[in-house]
Amino acid sequence: MIREISGELGVWESLLRGKFLVQKLIERKDLMRNAVVFLLCMTMVFTGCAGNKPLRDIDYEAEFEKGKTAFNKKKYVKAQLLFNTVVIGASHTELGDDALFYMGESHYYAKEYIMAIAEYDRLIRRMPFSPFVEQARYRIANSYVILSPKYYRDQTYSEKALGKLQEFIDDYPNSDRITEAEKDIKSLRNKMSHKSYETGILYMKMEEYKSALLTFKQVTDLYYDTDYIDKTHLKIIECYFHRGEIDKAQEHYDLKRKNIENIKMDDLVDEWFNRGEVIDRLELE
Repeated sequence: MIREISGELGVWESLLRGKFLVQKLIERKDLMRNAVVFLLCMTMVFTGCAGNKPLRDIDYEAEFEKGKTAFNKKKYVKAQLLFNTVVIGASHTELGDDALFYMGESHYYAKEYIMAIAEYDRLIRRMPFSPFVEQARYRIANSYVILSPKYYRDQTYSEKALGKLQEFIDDYPNSDRITEAEKDIKSLRNKMSHKSYETGILYMKMEEYKSALLTFKQVTDLYYDTDYIDKTHLKIIECYFHRGEIDKAQEHYDLKRKNIENIKMDDLVDEWFNRGEVIDRLELE
């Protein structure tokens, strides 16, 4: 039985590694593409993107308006080029800061989220009192939300998204984006809770019940308000049974009976205690 589970685990882990590798290659390709676009923009700026005029002779307001026109037509690479001209030539002016925000927007709508985050962050650091800062901070958080992967993969972007969303809510409590930010936080917490829960289940299949309990404790301590909390308490009781710690199982059941009732498993757990062993629903019926 253990050998079969180990084999199943090996296949499952191989599939995950394969998905992770593919995603890494995709992310690397996107970064390379973004870098090429950036270098192209820089090259064109210095070789005559504004009619071969010296930077001091360029009409930056006109370039900015051209950039907005290109942006509105969804010509994002062209818009990035024009806005970048303004950012470089009109640095530390109100127009230059506005162009920097639209640079971020051009990357964001082109789905180049890492580049967008970098541009928004530049704006926030350079011009913290810009009227675009609130939107830039929300865009950064939302970019990380979009980059957040499936639950079974590394959740670094999810963690960053949670941090940025919470900071946004704390700093802009009256924003009209609060409802959406709270919705995203709930979704991200559910995803991370799901990952911890499934990791605990995996440990149970391996009969590593102590490790499973530690993992389930992460769910109860960190993700107590997510969709997986009720099932987690059920699995904690089951782990105690498998470890022969019936007293601890009973203590946990007494404390968390409401959670077990929420998923309509209280009759099954009652039977566990009657029989002194774990049975499944089919055996009960």
